[in-house]
Formats: sequence, structure tokens, C-alpha cells
Amino acid sequence: MKRLLLTACAAALVFGAAPALAQVGTPALPRSLPAIPAPQDRAYPGTIGYHVDATDLDHKVIRVQQTIPVTAGDLTLLYPKFIPGNHADTGPIQLLAGLTVTANGQRIEWLRDTLDPYAFHLSIPAGVTQIEVAFEWLTQPDNAVWRVVMTPEMVNLQWEKALLYPAGYAHSRITFQPSIQLPAGWQYGVAMDTVSFEDGRATFAPISLEMLADSPMFAGAHFRRIDIDPGGRSPVHLNIVADAAANIAPTGAWIEAYGALVDQADRLFGARHFDRYEFLLGLTSRMGGIGLEHHRSSENTAPPGFFADGLTRNFGSRTLLPHEYVHSWNGKFRRPSDQLTLNLNEPVQNTLLWVYEGQTEYWGDVLTGRSGLATKEEMLSNFAEIAAFYDNQPGRDWRALQDTTNHNLLGYRTTNPWPSHMRGTGDYYREAALIWLDADTLIREATNNRKSLDDFARAFFGVDDGVWSPKPYTFDDLVAALNGVHPHDWAGFLRSRLDAVGPEARAPLDGITRGGYRLVYVESLTAAERQVQTGWSNDFQYSLGFTLGGNNRIGGILWGGLAYQAGLGAGWDLVAVNDRAASAEVLREAVTTAKAGTTPITLIIRNGDRFRTVSFDYRGGLRYPRLERIEGTPDRLGDILTARRR
Repeated sequence: MKRLLLTACAAALVFGAAPALAQVGTPALPRSLPAIPAPQDRAYPGTIGYHVDATDLDHKVIRVQQTIPVTAGDLTLLYPKFIPGNHADTGPIQLLAGLTVTANGQRIEWLRDTLDPYAFHLSIPAGVTQIEVAFEWLTQPDNAVWRVVMTPEMVNLQWEKALLYPAGYAHSRITFQPSIQLPAGWQYGVAMDTVSFEDGRATFAPISLEMLADSPMFAGAHFRRIDIDPGGRSPVHLNIVADAAANIAPTGAWIEAYGALVDQADRLFGARHFDRYEFLLGLTSRMGGIGLEHHRSSENTAPPGFFADGLTRNFGSRTLLPHEYVHSWNGKFRRPSDQLTLNLNEPVQNTLLWVYEGQTEYWGDVLTGRSGLATKEEMLSNFAEIAAFYDNQPGRDWRALQDTTNHNLLGYRTTNPWPSHMRGTGDYYREAALIWLDADTLIREATNNRKSLDDFARAFFGVDDGVWSPKPYTFDDLVAALNGVHPHDWAGFLRSRLDAVGPEARAPLDGITRGGYRLVYVESLTAAERQVQTGWSNDFQYSLGFTLGGNNRIGGILWGGLAYQAGLGAGWDLVAVNDRAASAEVLREAVTTAKAGTTPITLIIRNGDRFRTVSFDYRGGLRYPRLERIEGTPDRLGDILTARRR
């Protein structure tokens, strides 16, 4: 068919049919489409009425009704495409259905843009001053593609995924009047002002689209709201929804730790850029997991028994709220200039995500330690795990850390079978955190501990106390602020770590050494270290070069490691180890035994109907990362993790 098509095109050119070719690609539509208006910093006339019905829990369908003031002529409605905090074009337009538009009881037909499926074109008849828009958001039954946001017990409403808005206007200048109908008896947490709440219907004060999209709701049958900053300068609440009523009762130790988080953030930044802050926390195994920042709130989930497990388990969940809270200062108030767009359909650029996410990762870890949400030993183990991963990452030979900030735009948090070779989104979080530890300890050492990155945080994020409006920054602004704390070649410091590739692109571990520690590998971990390095029992990446997953599936194969050299790739299962039925425990025993022996470790592996036997002549024993104290040096890492006193 391709050959025939090419021949036909060639014949058309020979016989003078070029004008017909010019029509190739012309949309076969009932009318021509106008251009999508570019956003301008002007106010949209009138207020958009917006009502959400979240009561259809059986079907997991959210129903939307909007009333939009209009004038006669062309109108383009947009579905949000670039979702704040996702750093990518992740708006789930595929889940919008049943779209109808009416005015004065008559239907107005819409046409979707042929190049941008997020845009819907309408022709408003003369005399029409308001249109009614209705549609459904088809939320998902499982987490296979899109995360679950509705369960029989709770709803996570992200307003921007369930609305349309007029093109041609800045989203900060479009006003919505939102309301929602919840199931009977449900309560909710949201960073908006409630006008009324009766019979499950909550109505909120008018709000700009920009702030509406930044003010998600957690609602549920089992709900509790806790003031974790009593008497504070602005309210800070922990809003909990859960699968069961028993899970919404944190102990005093938990409440004290979250109160300390708020206090330590105040001491770090010295300012607040919100009139209120609402932590939204879902304790659930039924709703999809999330950790997403907003200016005056954050969306978070943790296991159902999170509070019952106490402050010794679920390390990753304990670090989540500190990370998202820091984003109120870093990412929301101080925002990279290329992240500030006029509406939710203008493309964002991610060149400074190693600050937006990377420094937030650093401060989130620091505040986790300072607040008492984790111990010093746990935080050191966390840094050890990060350092080991990047010290053994072959992908840095070809790909710079700076390039990973484009990863979301290549495909939002896509997976691949070779993460150590590809690099990805985690790098501008975790490796960048090591860069900021490096900067912190450099300042401390150079100033004899008179200055630190804390001073940068206060100077950079703590300006304009009480102001909400985003304050953009560039790379040069960042360098200038660092120089204001301690003069240094900060541009060279950062660029050498962000742009390096090849043999010289070593993991940025100087901060750990300058902090008074060295990265070592040990054969066994303490109980606290196991809480942080939760996959330790199946982790052979620093010995045999892979991890062992569920059902003995071999994964996480280190590019260039022993397993890679033996020809292992994706899809292999471990069947036997040294003639014994495979398990992680059996494999750990074999690696330990081989250390003192002369016999190779022999594995039988299977991929579908294929079997192989591979041998590893490995004598290095089990290897788990740990930070070991360098005697006689200042414990700067310990000081960084110590709570600040007034």
C-alpha cells in the first residue's frame, strides 16, 4: 500500500495535480475553526458558576455543571493541560465525557480543535449572555493507568481535572464560584473559604482559577481536622480522611511532631506566604497514592495504619508532609520563572527543577530530622542510600543531571527496564539534594560555621512576609543569593555538577565527606536502617547487580554490573540458587557463604519457557550502604539535622 500511495502522489505531480495535494490534511469539519486565543493578562467578564456532584460513588463518576457568562461570537473553552506540580502535560482529557453546551434551552454544538484536543470551539449566537456546560469526569476503578480518586469512603477532588475555562485570559483573572455536593454525612478539608455547608452541599467564596486549581479537596466519611499550630500566626491544620474510623486518631507524639515541623519551618524560612495551610492526608489502601504540593495545602497519602504504627515505621511516608510543606516556599512562592505561565495550557519549562524539587527534597529531609519525625540514624541511612545509588549510576556517563529535568516532558514519569542507565525524574530530586548538602557544608566550612544554607533559605524564601503572589527567579538570581551568604564561584559550582558527563561526572558526595562521614558498605543493617532501606532483604544491586522482586522476578539490573554481564535483562525469574528453591533469604545465604568459599554462586533462571543457568564468581559478600563517621572531623551533618531553638 505504501508503494502504491507513493506512486499515486508522484503521478499527481507529473500530471499537474499539485493543487489537490495542497488540500491534504485539511480538516473535514462542518465549519472552519478559529485560532485558539493566546492568554492575555486581562480579567474575564463575570463569574463562572461551577458545581461538582461527587455522590456517585458506585460508578466513580464526578458530574460537573458550569454557567459561563459569554458574548456572541467565537469562544474557545480549554481543559487544563499542564497540571501544576506535575511539570508536564498530564491533564487527563481522556477521562472527560458527556460534554454538552446549552443556552436558553437550546443546544450549542462544539468542535474540538484538530491540533490541540484540549480545546473546544463554540460559536455563541446573538443574544446569548450565558451558557450552561455539563460533562462527567470518569474517574478510574483502579490505578492501572490513572490513580483512583473515589472510593466508598473518600474523594480526592482536584478541581482542575473537572472544569473547562475560556481561552484568551490569564487564569489569575478568571473568577469561579465553586460548590460541591458530597455524600450524606461526609466532611472535608480544603484551603478555601466556606460560605455555607448544608445537607452535604458546600459553597465556597469566589476564587480565581489559578487558586482554585491550587486548592484540592479531601472529603470522606471518616474525617478529622486537627489544629497543629495552636495560637500560630496563621492556621495550620492536619485534615485526615481514612478507610476506617479507627485510623484517624494520631497519638500525642504524632501531633507534637507535626507541630514541631511547622515550628522548625518557621525558624528556617522566617516568613509565611499563606493565610492558612491545610495538610490533606488520606490513610488508605483504596485510593491512589499521592504527594502533591500546593501553595496553601498539600495532597498526601499513607498506609491505613500509619498512626498506629508509630514513629518507627513507614519512613517514606514520614518524610512526605515535610517535603510538600517546603514547597509552599520553594516552588509556589519562589517559583522558577519558566514555571510561571499565564494559564494552565501554556507549556511550562523545567530547567530549574533541581532547585524546585531538589532543594525541597533537601529541606524536607532536614525538617524531617529537626521535627523529630525521624531519628538522626534514620536520616543518615537515608543519605547513605541516596549516595550509594548515585555513586553506582552508569547513566551519568552519557546523561547530565540537567537533562533529567526534561524527563517529564518526554513522558510523565515513564518507567524503563534500565533505570541506572537511563536516569530520570528521581535524579533532580535526590541527586540534587546531595548538591545542596554539598553547598550547605561548603558554606559552613568556609565560614567556620557562622553561616549555612539556612541563611540562604531565610534570605531567598523568607522575603516579603505574608505575600502570596509568586516571586519568580532565574539561575542568576539563585547565584546572587548564594553569594550574598558566602562569596564563591556558585555558578561554576552548580554548572559543574549539573552539566558533567563522562568519567569526571562523579556523584556529588563532597557534602557527605565535608559533613563528617564517608560512604561504606556493610553486610547487615541495624533495625533503624532497615526501616529506611525497606528493600534491603531483596537488594543485591551492589553485589550481584540486581534486585529481587515479588515472585522472585529479577529487576533493577545494574547496567554493566555482574547480572548485566551474564546476559540478564527484563523478564527473568529466579528459580533456584545452588540447587535450592529460590528465595531472597536463600540468595542472601549463598552470597554470604561464597565470600569465604571457592565455589561460584549458581542461579537457575527462567523467562517464559526458556531456562538458563548462570554462575557468579563473586566473593564480596552482601553490600548495604551506610554513612560511617570520620573521626576527628566536625559532625556537620549532625548539626544540620538538629532542631533549631529560638
